[in-house]
Amino acid sequence: MSIPKIVNALSVKLINFTRRLNPAIRDSFDRLFQKKIQAVTQFIINLSRKNDHLAIAQEKLLPDEEKITREIAQQMTEFLKKNYTGKVAERAGNTKTYGVVKATFEVLPDLADELRVGIFRETRTYAAWVRFSGPGPLETHDLYNNGILSIGIKLMDVEAEKLIDDEKMTQDFTGISSPTFTTPNIIENIKLQRQVFNDTPAWYFLNPFDSHLLDAIMQGLYAKAHTSPLEVRYFSCVPYLYGERKAVQYSIKPSTDEKTPIPKNPSYDYLREAMVKVLDEREVCFDFMVQFQTDPHRMPIENASVVWSETLSPYIKVATLRIPAQKFDSPVQLAFARNLSYNPWHCIAEHRPLGNQSRARKYIYLETSKFRQQMNGDKRIEPQSDWIIDQ
Repeated sequence: MSIPKIVNALSVKLINFTRRLNPAIRDSFDRLFQKKIQAVTQFIINLSRKNDHLAIAQEKLLPDEEKITREIAQQMTEFLKKNYTGKVAERAGNTKTYGVVKATFEVLPDLADELRVGIFRETRTYAAWVRFSGPGPLETHDLYNNGILSIGIKLMDVEAEKLIDDEKMTQDFTGISSPTFTTPNIIENIKLQRQVFNDTPAWYFLNPFDSHLLDAIMQGLYAKAHTSPLEVRYFSCVPYLYGERKAVQYSIKPSTDEKTPIPKNPSYDYLREAMVKVLDEREVCFDFMVQFQTDPHRMPIENASVVWSETLSPYIKVATLRIPAQKFDSPVQLAFARNLSYNPWHCIAEHRPLGNQSRARKYIYLETSKFRQQMNGDKRIEPQSDWIIDQ
């Protein structure tokens, strides 16, 4: 066995062991140390960053960006072929569907004038389909995934021209349960995708000759055994325009601090089961918030490893994501998730994605989504606000 495979196997064993520990231990650790370790890690990350003296919301192309983007898409489609030929293909990232649920996205009344931009311009309620998912790149027992969950929000009946035209009336928002992304930029992302294809993702972070240990620490601070996808705070990790010459990041935070106990012997799908139990009984709400870029260097557009300081710019609530009580775990509705395509470029110009990770996603998400659906023979659809999925 090669050194990368040995390192990866040992890393997986260690992570799986820690997931079996009493969750109260991890909660206590987070309360005492998470923010302190994050502050030190971010300080070291920022030490090596040069100041490009950019303006607010200004982007800067990376060398060979288009070539790298196509390489990432190709690597991910090769991963799909390798792992799903002859099977039902799932997404190469944000892989396991915990649930796709109907929701409403309610823009708050009385927003300040500077917040009334794009879909937030008017007090309005949008119908939405929300997908909660696990990280991948393969489906696994919920306890033994890499501990970073994701959310995709698709608003319907958004009447404006979109930046990609495969959907006409939608606006998508995406996020993960960590304030930083796995890689700082696409130059590093292609390295990670190669290791994922080789089944050695841990080697990307721990390779002593090209270490990404600081990014591993940042992911590790937020990766854990979660109680429920409905009880997790999500972050966009990458910036978006907010009208003209303004940039924001998004965060989607549960409106309450309620926590579901993790079962003593969690099942393969315990996160979905936790969602089912709650949504059988009551609605769940999230605060949808924006954080404005106020310092172009300390809150960069092109580096997704840097946490935007909430001291420099606190989050501001602009909408409520309301998920009513419902049944959603039928095989038909879970299969429906494969017909959906979430892409941050399903958006109007006022909310255009910014930065190299997002510029790459425009092509990568579209190509890998089409490839996956072609493998499955799944119909590519644009969902409507009045659809009812047969249970």
